[in-house]
Amino acid sequence: MERRSIGTSSLQVAPLMFGGNVFGWTADEATSFSILDAFVGAGLDFVDTADVYSAWVDGNQGGESETIIGKWLARSGKRDRLVIATKVAKDPRRRGLSARNIEAAVEDSLRRLQTDYIDVYFSHEDDQSVPLEETLGAYQRLIEAGKVRVIGASNYGGARIEEALAVSRQHGLPSYQILQPEYNLYDRVRYEAEIEPVAHAQRLAVVPYYSLASGFLSGKYRSRDDLAKSARGSRVEKYLNHRGERILAALDRVAAGHGATQAAVALAWLIARPGITAPIASATSVAQVDSLAAAVHLKLSPADVQALDDASA
Repeated sequence: MERRSIGTSSLQVAPLMFGGNVFGWTADEATSFSILDAFVGAGLDFVDTADVYSAWVDGNQGGESETIIGKWLARSGKRDRLVIATKVAKDPRRRGLSARNIEAAVEDSLRRLQTDYIDVYFSHEDDQSVPLEETLGAYQRLIEAGKVRVIGASNYGGARIEEALAVSRQHGLPSYQILQPEYNLYDRVRYEAEIEPVAHAQRLAVVPYYSLASGFLSGKYRSRDDLAKSARGSRVEKYLNHRGERILAALDRVAAGHGATQAAVALAWLIARPGITAPIASATSVAQVDSLAAAVHLKLSPADVQALDDASA
């Protein structure tokens, strides 16, 4: 399988990342274990989670996703088969990017994940109340201690990314090697105008979230009556318009031509985009994992890509 580098680091990953926000939410522990088995069995290795997943579920407090992944790692013995990314800043119990908070949060995540190190540690959101030097200095100590390998930034604007990179160079601190922005066939403008140029210029890896627009690009939401199909339905309503219909029609045509699912085509479009390392996608069943994994092997023609670009313009 193709391997892609994370920035200028030595880490390399397969070109599809699993979104672990579903673990402890729409996938219970047993289902999550079967999903991880299928994901690794398909030759994939990059898993995304966060300390706050899935605090939004009644009865949860955050950390459920990390805990499930940790139990699977302990059961499977496959820690060396995975590149694990988690995040800090959004958990109400560990909010922000102060050095003190980062140092406490990483210990919580390591304990839940049942591992000695985190491959990629993301700042989940910007915290402008804390100097960048303090945040990056905390990451430096974690890297020196062997607890973190690479750092990344999620939900940062282009100018703020450039500022953080400048601080890293000026003070000899670790630099963000990977970005996690929102990006998909429908949501293109901000990333392509503001973040993509920085990522290209600075040789940063990019792992976009909402790669399937909360499931809309899978094609299962065609009308407002479909919104009740899943827990994410409320997030999809904004896509039910003429442009959304045009994108789905293009996905239908390309998918039919390849004998593939619309989801696989939408992910393959991202995988083929210059500068994209691995789109993030979630599944709640083994069958869905198989559909997502197919995207890695789906080669879109220039005409396919043009049709999708035109439909989403």
